[in-house]
Amino acid sequence: MGKGLIFAVILALSSTSGCVSARGGFCTISSPLRLSAATVDTLSNAEVKALLAHNRKGERLCGWKP
Repeated sequence: MGKGLIFAVILALSSTSGCVSARGGFCTISSPLRLSAATVDTLSNAEVKALLAHNRKGERLCGWKP
């Protein structure tokens, strides 16, 4: 096989791999993120913001309790 053909095959396979998605909405495939106090102490501010945003979205959309 030539390098061009190998490149074309890799390109074709990689372009179709992004088409797979999870079925269901946020509430179907997500759950609240609950961490121990020791784990929370090791998180950066950005990680804490991301976790809080995830859990607040679940509260709003799915009725999760804090």
